Amino acid sequence: MMNKADMKACRDRLIALRARLRGDVNNMAENTLAKRRSESSGDLSSMPIHMADIGTDNFEQEFTLTLMESDEGTLASIEAALERVEDGTYGQCEECGARIPKARLTAVPYATMCVKCASDSEQG
Repeated sequence: MMNKADMKACRDRLIALRARLRGDVNNMAENTLAKRRSESSGDLSSMPIHMADIGTDNFEQEFTLTLMESDEGTLASIEAALERVEDGTYGQCEECGARIPKARLTAVPYATMCVKCASDSEQG
């Protein structure tokens, strides 16, 4: 398992990542979803001039919602990782119980499985 210094560094990295993602989600919500079309495009009229404008607005909103949903899932994974730090199981594969390599945790700090188990899970 990890020593206290490594565990603290991982915890700090997870907290920083959580704060950044929360900011991203909040900014997306405020800047894209909360704006009316006239505010985002600079139009004086609230009526789109062309049907393509409506399609573009809808696409941008759906795209933003998809990004927010993905970030919310990542935030949930980060919260779960922080709980594993607290209970001392962080860095342990949830499938086989082996230690997750430090390089993997550096790349994906909220990883729950070692590379082999994650690969097996994706294939099956």
